[in-house]
Amino acid sequence: MLTFFWRLRRYLACVLFLCLPVAAFAGVIRGTVRDTTGATIQGATILLGLNGTYIRQTRSASDGTFQFVTGHSGRFTLVIQAHTFRQLNVPAFYAGQSDSVERTLILEPEWVHESMVVSATGTPTPQDETSEPTSVLTPTDIDRQEDFVDALRIEPGVSVVQAGQRGAQTSLFLRGGDSDASLTLLDGIPIDEIGGIFDYGNMGNTGIQSVETYRGPDSNLYGADAASGVVQFHTPEGFTSSPTVTFRGDVGNFHTARNELDLAGSHNRLDYYGAYSWLQTSNALPMDQYHEGAAAGNLGWQPTANLALRGTVHYIVSAVGVPNAWNFYFIPDDRKQSDQNLYVTGSLEYQLTSDFHNRVEYGATRKREQSQQWYPAGICEPVNSCNLAYPNAGNFYGEDVTIRGANGYQVVGQALLDYSTGNGSVYPNRLDLVSNRDQIQYQGDYHFTPHITGLVGFHYENERGDEREPVYALNDQVERNNYDYLAELTGDFHSRFFYTLGGSLERYQLFGTQLTPRFGLSYYLVRPRHGVFNGTRVNFDFAEGVREPTVADQAGSLYTFLQANGGAATIASLHIPQLEAPTSRTWQGGLEQAMLGERMIVHLNLFHNEFGRQIESVGVGLIPQLLPGLTAAQQQQLESTLNNDGAFSLTVNSEAFRAMGIEFTVDGGVGRGFRYKAGYTYLDTVVQRSFSSDNQALLGGYEPTLNGIPIGIYSPLDGARPFRRPPHTGYFSVSYAGTRWTVLGTGAFSSRSDDSTFLGYMDINQGNSLLLPNRNLDFGYANIDFGGSFQLFQHLAIYGQAENLLSDQHMAPIGYPSLPFNFRLGLRIAVGKQSATPLQ
Repeated sequence: MLTFFWRLRRYLACVLFLCLPVAAFAGVIRGTVRDTTGATIQGATILLGLNGTYIRQTRSASDGTFQFVTGHSGRFTLVIQAHTFRQLNVPAFYAGQSDSVERTLILEPEWVHESMVVSATGTPTPQDETSEPTSVLTPTDIDRQEDFVDALRIEPGVSVVQAGQRGAQTSLFLRGGDSDASLTLLDGIPIDEIGGIFDYGNMGNTGIQSVETYRGPDSNLYGADAASGVVQFHTPEGFTSSPTVTFRGDVGNFHTARNELDLAGSHNRLDYYGAYSWLQTSNALPMDQYHEGAAAGNLGWQPTANLALRGTVHYIVSAVGVPNAWNFYFIPDDRKQSDQNLYVTGSLEYQLTSDFHNRVEYGATRKREQSQQWYPAGICEPVNSCNLAYPNAGNFYGEDVTIRGANGYQVVGQALLDYSTGNGSVYPNRLDLVSNRDQIQYQGDYHFTPHITGLVGFHYENERGDEREPVYALNDQVERNNYDYLAELTGDFHSRFFYTLGGSLERYQLFGTQLTPRFGLSYYLVRPRHGVFNGTRVNFDFAEGVREPTVADQAGSLYTFLQANGGAATIASLHIPQLEAPTSRTWQGGLEQAMLGERMIVHLNLFHNEFGRQIESVGVGLIPQLLPGLTAAQQQQLESTLNNDGAFSLTVNSEAFRAMGIEFTVDGGVGRGFRYKAGYTYLDTVVQRSFSSDNQALLGGYEPTLNGIPIGIYSPLDGARPFRRPPHTGYFSVSYAGTRWTVLGTGAFSSRSDDSTFLGYMDINQGNSLLLPNRNLDFGYANIDFGGSFQLFQHLAIYGQAENLLSDQHMAPIGYPSLPFNFRLGLRIAVGKQSATPLQ
């Protein structure tokens, strides 16, 4: 008997010895479950998925921690089930059989929708842990849109201006800043033109999963051009365990048709996504057809649990007619604009330790634009004079029109549409714009403790720009090498007090060195809890920003022109500086209040922005007077020469203005499927300094007037509002997502705004009779959209979208009628595995 027990003990010891290496090298997936304020959550059920099937489950401990010992390799997912909460992020990752992986899972209240945002801190952070105002457009917001013109209008502090109908040039103004003062990113890489210009009119939603809008300067993280905010697009990733193919096709009025095909999925270390779409429409104006083709791809490879490589590509080609300001002419210009935009990113992420995360990213932007005009359109005035030699040659004009402003003023006449060949114009003519950027950036974040994170980074970019108009011998080329060095510290005290402190040192080839700091605080006066008023948070931010001048700004510098043409005395007397970088400074603070058991969250933000050294256009009608000693004939000759060279204006850092206001938003939900949000922004903007006001008076009161009211032709006057910044904007969005039905209704509203007809020296006598007072010149508008989808069968759904239900044609600037009521109906076919298999 003793021999038997001795042998049994030896056997068990051998088994234990053999099992030790297996246990020691078995894979472990662990982490913490917490809410959006940073507090840990106990008792949440965590499901572990492997290659599309849930294999295990556990519960979070009293400190919110959880752990799985896997013993498998493959592609894992972590899904949480918790009462009154909804999961904010669903990690999908590859892990080997012996890898150790750590993940933080974040839950939000089930009644409201928050998001993980990157633009505010540079690392994925819940919105409730940031003091910076950031909002997110979700797939529900953008799924049935063809572009982002209407979608961005349902964001606080945003004014979207489209100079025409679908496909026309579209600008975005954030909190009163200029349209080139906000930086546009795609997966962390700038995709705007040199100097911040970005046309949202030809940016479709193909290959875009979500959009972040950060309101306030963010140059400390992203460098120049983030002077008033950041708009960042994100490319979707494949996550299903087997390929999923989705086709969408729809048709609508104005000969509109759109088709899109998507492919997405994952397999072990690899995830993939690809999409292609084609859109065409005639719009509602003559010579205004638009088409766009877009392709997108996202490929990720994770050789180990701590190393990930990813590449994305977006290629967009488009062409649109440019009939000009139809209401000013009633004759369309024979012009077309074509664009070819390529955006490429490649990134490597490495988790050196559980606390030290590194990311290296390369980005390439290739933008091409061609503006082509085949012949002059319009009525020749005087008749049969358009081929005579200068100065007796005529030009081409529109019909007799009545131009009415929203301010009640009106004028009648014919506006200059095209110059004749006798006045130096050449047909056909073509303008080519090229903007190239190659960028590499490093960013490392280190968790000193669970409550303190440090971030450092370095950005380098090489920019090349070119403007070519061969018929006028125009060929302006620039190349710039720019460097950014950044550092930031973020953290919290007891998941109640959150802070951000950072800045960057920017060395830009054109304007030298600039320091841009940022400081933010957020504090929960009352922690979230059950009750009517169950969570009160206050926040405060200070930041500075800077913008890089565009290629046209640099090539058309008034200082450079005067220096080269004997205008040194004018430079001295009018204090005209060399071209510099426009700057911005923002102070903002706010209050967030959760209500009704976190079924509703109300935000109130106050902001005060100062924009200095802003670049202003000086029209060619004024420039000849800036050169001393020219006769009237010489001034006229110089103006004609500048027009023929395409220099319709020159640039100078002469404008300053402030923009202050209030943002009020409310977000909430009723049940799991019904969600609503609404917002209102009051914006008070005032021009504090303007070249038009300060210097035209020195030249003998050259500014035009109407009934004694001064008019700024190209830029606003002192004391007025900057153009196209309405003082009142608002929006609402109501959505329902059920088992088979999805419905979304949105509305955007705007008051009147200041503007110009820009028809200076362009009436039948080359005079200013077609100008109107700037105040409240643009009309206000109300835009209502409604759409929805219904799941007929497992793989087949129908959907529809109706836009501009009120057929309001005043959403564009004066002279440009908006697209009236339009609709589309379509089918969605999806084939493939949509979700993981439930745990048995």
